[in-house]
Amino acid sequence: MITVIDYGAGNLRSVENALRHLGVAYRITSSADDVAQARAILLPGVGHFGQMMRSLEQLKIVAPLRRAIRSGVPYFGICLGMQALFERSDEAASLEGLGIFPGSIRRFPDTLPRELKIPHMGWNRLAVAPRSRLFAGIPADPFVYFAHSYYLPAEEGGQGLAAALCSYGLPFVAALERENVFGVQFHPEKSGAIGVEVVANFARLCGEDVRAEGAGVGRAG
Repeated sequence: MITVIDYGAGNLRSVENALRHLGVAYRITSSADDVAQARAILLPGVGHFGQMMRSLEQLKIVAPLRRAIRSGVPYFGICLGMQALFERSDEAASLEGLGIFPGSIRRFPDTLPRELKIPHMGWNRLAVAPRSRLFAGIPADPFVYFAHSYYLPAEEGGQGLAAALCSYGLPFVAALERENVFGVQFHPEKSGAIGVEVVANFARLCGEDVRAEGAGVGRAG
């Protein structure tokens, strides 16, 4: 069963719909005890980095979440859920992230070409790393949907973290994976059949049974 953390993120229903479509067993919780006992964890995220970290602290989830990830529990972070894996973010520089990986999340610079608006919103192509487990069976150079103003610089993924890169005036890490830890900057729950298959791959990596008939990149979520 995948434990989905509810800290008030606005995309929770979309994530739930994707899991339900796949027939994957899941539970939604705001309980620190549930996180401590989880066999797999999914942290969705939209909004503000500081608000997310403060909410997780108020729910007393930060410490058990760190312990779970470091002990090898499979983790999948979406958007802010990926950014939370790092030490800090420009969006709330005074607050600590989970610190699973070194590095900081940066804001897109105002020096981007004028036609590139901030936030970065819309469909963009990925350059997927060979042998990525998260993108197994997915066609090369897929398009996915983004909605963000902050990003992980491509050089931060240079130590074997990056599962996919994207370019929006500059290269950034669009997905990461290392051992039991996975994260995507894009929103798979809004990325159609490609996004659904990314979620399905995570579920399979957790040992979950993906029961949706025809689940895969040929069907929309």
